[in-house]
Parts: sequence; C-alpha cells; structure tokens
Amino acid sequence: MTTTKISKTLLAVVLGSVLASGTALAEDTMMNKTESTADSAGKKIDSSMNQVGNFMDDSSITAKVKAALVDDENIKSTDISVKTDKKVVTLSGFVESQAQAEQAVTVAKGVEGVSSVSDKLHVRDGKDKSVSGYAGDTATTSEIKAKLLADDIVPSRNVKVETTDGVVQLSGHVKSNAQSERAESIAKAVDGVKSVKNDLKVQ
Repeated sequence: MTTTKISKTLLAVVLGSVLASGTALAEDTMMNKTESTADSAGKKIDSSMNQVGNFMDDSSITAKVKAALVDDENIKSTDISVKTDKKVVTLSGFVESQAQAEQAVTVAKGVEGVSSVSDKLHVRDGKDKSVSGYAGDTATTSEIKAKLLADDIVPSRNVKVETTDGVVQLSGHVKSNAQSERAESIAKAVDGVKSVKNDLKVQ
C-alpha cells in the first residue's frame, strides 16, 4: 500500500516536471520567434537608414568639396560643378588652366569621405574674354545649332551647345554612338572652332 502511494507521488512529480519543461520550451520557442522577427525588422531598418545615410554622406561631401574649392585661392570655382555618387566625386565645367584643374582634383581628393575623383574639367584656351571673342563664340554656337537642326541623324533638341573661346562643349543625350560622333564632326567642321569637348551621353 505504501509502495503504491510512493509510485503515484513519483509519477505526479515526473508529470509535473514534464509539463513544466514543455511550458518552458514553448516560451523559449516564442521568445526565439519574437527575437528573430525583431532582428529581421531591425536589419530592414538598418538597411533603410544606410541608404538615407549614404545620400546624406554624398550631399555632405558635395558641400565640403564646394567649400574647399571656394577657399582655395588658386581655383576659380564659379565654373566648377560638383556631384557626388557613393562617395565618388565628379568635377565638371571650365577652369583657366590645366594647373587649376589638377589643383581642383587634389583639393577634392583631400576632403574627408571622398573615395575617388572623376575629372571632367575643361581648360579654357584664353584667360581674358574679349567682346569680339564673345560675339564669335555666340555666332559659332548658333551656326552649330543650325547645322545640327538641319541634320537628319542627330536629335538636335537633346543636344546642348556651348562655346567658350572657340572651344565647343556638347552635352545632353543621344541614342547611339553614331549620333554622338556625327554631332561632334558637325561641330568640328564649323569655322572658328578650335576643339570640341564631347560630353554627350548615349541612352
């Protein structure tokens, strides 16, 4: 009789332990799932924050590079455009000399956060622009635009033409390399053109 009571008591203890373990196991599983979901949500937030952070970094780098160029007495930065994409800085526009172009690149590389610099700066041929030179540039630009407009190959409405001291800069976008080369050859054939900077992008 005593043995039976002991066995029942042991059985109750064992069952109680099993039930307790099962509850604890279920709680652990729920906690793991909750933590996993939180981790997943956290990673998504981190990813979004990184994207925003990268954009903010690029904007900050652009501002810092512009400030650095303005502070440098050897560079006339009014004609220099600065763009930053994933910490890669692109400098474009006109400078007075090759030395200024090289200095601008050096200054940009020295800014904190810049991984590399793409140099698309053009050197003006003449330092001082005379009235006659300006008039000549205007006439050159007009003639090139007229010839592009008359051409069947080049989509002239997408091509921007700028002339500075006889140096023509073509920008905008075309549909093929053939159109880009055609626009460049038309510009080069115009009287008064010293050289052509072809910045047309093929889309």
